[in-house]
Amino acid sequence: MAIVLASASPRRKELMERFCGRELVIIPAKGEETIPEDAGPGKTVEALARGKAREVAALRRAGTAGSAEDIVIGADTIVWHEGRIFGKPHTREEAAAMLRSLSGCTHEVYTGVCVICGDLELAEHEKTAVTFRKMTEKEIMDYIATGEPMDKAGAYGAQGFGALFVSGIEGDFFNVMGLPLCRLGLMLKKTGVDLL
Repeated sequence: MAIVLASASPRRKELMERFCGRELVIIPAKGEETIPEDAGPGKTVEALARGKAREVAALRRAGTAGSAEDIVIGADTIVWHEGRIFGKPHTREEAAAMLRSLSGCTHEVYTGVCVICGDLELAEHEKTAVTFRKMTEKEIMDYIATGEPMDKAGAYGAQGFGALFVSGIEGDFFNVMGLPLCRLGLMLKKTGVDLL
């Protein structure tokens, strides 16, 4: 039995490698992400995580190397601020607009996690409140120049240079990195896997 991470995120991979303690297989989901209408941030990330996990679970079962006993984990993270989703920015201008909006405010980070093991499918989400100090325009542009904002929801990484702007976090820090380890650990226990 392997744990299969349906994600290309280097941060999720790093966290899983640290805590997995068994064979870890990385198979990024490639299907199109469809955001359900009027679902709210929590149900949205659950649906996105479920889609990734189901796609990879189906591939794993169909392949010769897979097993029905494999545990597949899908995850998806968004930043929620002022009633809208901040995903990964597509341009430097979009990243700058996101960071200006987050500057001096508190926003919420939602990560949905789906765990599939055989016929068991669990989908939950975690919410963490993150407060940014006020950022200057030069700081925003200098931060974007590092390249760090371009592959992260909300255009920042709390574990990187983005930490220079985070004045407070209420909730699971690892949720902000993209994988709420406390919640995931409890979900995996329901499949019979104890990360300890």
